[in-house]
This record gives sequence, C-alpha cells and structure tokens, in this order.
Amino acid sequence: MTRVRGTPSPSAPARDDVTSLLRHASLTRFLIARVGSITAQQMLMLAISWHMYDLTSSAWDLGLVGLFQFIPGLATTLLAGHCADRMHRGRMVAICLAAQAVTAALLVVSTATHSVTREVLLGLSLVLGAIRPFQMAGQQALLPMLVPPSLLARSMALSTVVQQISVIAGPALGGVLFAISVVTVYLTSAALFCMSAVMYAFVRYDYIPSPREPVTAESILAGLRFIWRNPLLLGGISLDLFAVLFGGATALLPVYAKEILHVGPQGLGLLRSAPAAGALCVGLILSRRAIGSGVGKKLLIAVAVYGISIAGFGLSRWFPASLLLLAISGGADTISVIVRQTLVQLETPDRMRGRVAAVNTLFIGASNQLGEFESGVTASALGVVGSVVLGGCATILVSLMWSRLFKPLATRDALR
Repeated sequence: MTRVRGTPSPSAPARDDVTSLLRHASLTRFLIARVGSITAQQMLMLAISWHMYDLTSSAWDLGLVGLFQFIPGLATTLLAGHCADRMHRGRMVAICLAAQAVTAALLVVSTATHSVTREVLLGLSLVLGAIRPFQMAGQQALLPMLVPPSLLARSMALSTVVQQISVIAGPALGGVLFAISVVTVYLTSAALFCMSAVMYAFVRYDYIPSPREPVTAESILAGLRFIWRNPLLLGGISLDLFAVLFGGATALLPVYAKEILHVGPQGLGLLRSAPAAGALCVGLILSRRAIGSGVGKKLLIAVAVYGISIAGFGLSRWFPASLLLLAISGGADTISVIVRQTLVQLETPDRMRGRVAAVNTLFIGASNQLGEFESGVTASALGVVGSVVLGGCATILVSLMWSRLFKPLATRDALR
C-alpha cells in the first residue's frame, strides 16, 4: 500500500490516543469533510421524507423514496468501484458532493415556487441514488490511504464517531430549521455539501495513477469475484445486508412521530438522531480501546442485540423508551460496522479497494434503501408496528443463521 507523506511507517508504534490519529493532517481534513457531508445528507433525507409524508400521508410513498434511491445504485455501483481504483479518490468524492448540492438547490427552487410534487421528490431521489455509490466507494477506499495499517481499526472507529456526531446533528438541526421553513433545510444542506466538496478536493495522499485499463465486465466484476471467493468477507458483508434489510425502521419513523408517539417533526429529528447517539458512545470507546479477542462472536452478538432493540422500539408507546431503544440499536450497529469495515480493508489489497468498496456499498445500499421499501410494503400489509417487530425478530434469526453458515467469520478472533 502506498504510504501517505509524513505518516509513520506501518511498523512504527502508535500512541494509544485519539490525538495520535489527528496528527495525520489528511485524516483530519477527511473527518471534517465527513462532518459537513453527512450532516447535509441527513438533513436532506429528513426533509424529503417528511415532505413526502406531508404531501401524501402514505407509508407506501415513504418506502418508494428508499426504493428510488436503491434502483439507480444497482446500475452505477460496480462502475463506481472501477472509477475509485482509477481516479483520485478525494476529487471523485468532491464531484459527488457538488452534484448533491445541485440537487438540494433544485429542491430549494421547486419548494419556494410551490412546484414540488410527489413525482419531483421521487425523481430527485433517483438522482441521489445514482450519485451516492460513487461517493461511498471513493470514501471507503480513501481512508486506508491516510493512516498506516496499525492505526486503521481505531481510525475506522474515529470515523464512525464523526459520522454519528453528524447523524445526530443533521436531523436535530433539520428539525430546528423546519420551524423556519423546509426551504431553509434544503438551502443549508446545499451550503454544507459545497463546503465538504472543497475539503475533500484538498485531501492529500500519495496518488499514483493506475495504468489505463478499458472498462470491461471482467474489470468491473473483479471486486464481486474477490468477495465471493473469501468466505470471511462474504459473511460479513451479507450479514449487514440481511440484518439491516429486515431490521431497518428508519423509513417508518415519520409515521411513529406523527401518529404513534405524537411528537411532530422536532420529535422525528430526535428519533432519527437517537441511534447515532448510541453509536457515538460506543464509537468513542472503540476509538481509544481495541475490541480485543473474539471479534467474530462479538459481531454476531451485536447484530442480535440490534434486532432485539428494533423489535422493542416497534412495541414502545413511550417516547423516552423509544429513544433509548433506538440508541441501543445504534450502539450495537456501530460494533458491527467497525468490525466489518476493518476486516474488509485489511483483507483487500489497495489495487482492489475501490471495487470491493463498491460491492460493499451495493450491499449497504440494498440494506438501507431496499430495507426502507421493505418496511413500507410490510407496513401496508401488517401495519407499522407489525412491520417493525417482525423485522427485528428476523434480524435475530439472521445472526443465528450466519453463526452456522460462515464459520470463518464466527470464529475470527482478532482484527489483524
């Protein structure tokens, strides 16, 4: 792997504190840019989901927002991985964020002129779904280039902390800005996207252009084949797919906020932020202290805890208890994310990181966006509460099944 200018060699001992991570200027710049971009994305999706439900009062349409983001990702994700292995990854992410800023600006104009409709929101969701795989593939492949391997696991944890701070701040800020107008939310998102694009453009690492290679089916599918032949990676990535596919309740939070818990858009912001609050607490611990031994077993337990907390949230009628259960789900999910993402990076050579990250992005997108659609469909058939509780129970079952199906994952002892 190409070493970053000014960073210690992989064999150099690392001080066991967060300050040692932040001494890497490129990593610090990367983290600041993540704060802005994720905050903007959270605000934008909060606004679109509430805007859609306010227009249509339909759980089905909330599910469609997720589906319309997932569909174009199927067409662009593998190409995004090819690009991430051929382009400067920081600039690639910057271009994606600039495109999202334009999308937010279009929402400002259409809302201010009272021309926004269900079709407009779905159409722009398609655009966001096409852009995001390029951003995610570039981001995931970029981080390992900014620190030596000895600091990678704790850098992942710190990046997760930054992400969760933003996931907390985004919906909470969006809920406050709703008191002014939805146009203000869209406008603030556009500004944050622009700021983050500039920051990513200035992330520095030793970039060596790859030899030009034609875009062929073989080169695009190389990441998928690499994962398929590695049971450890296949088990970890598919675990996330099915766990979040069944256990995702995000798409139905507007229904809980408006009709079950009766807390309005401000309460919706808190519900969206609660998982991130739990994730932040766990991420802070793991950025200072390694997970230790038995990481495979801990990963599967964390997924089961995630399912239990989601099922409990589905049954809750008390707002504080709902917030607590969502926070527990976020903390459990953070353990899962850090273990899986670190394993993916450590098991993948740099020349393949973009394409493997793209496949990982496809699975993440499927679990999030397709999971939102699944929630909308099952809510239409079983009711909102039935959909969430059934999804949580299914996630627990997935954890038990994966402990049997993927022994290399279940028996993995350490991140190394």
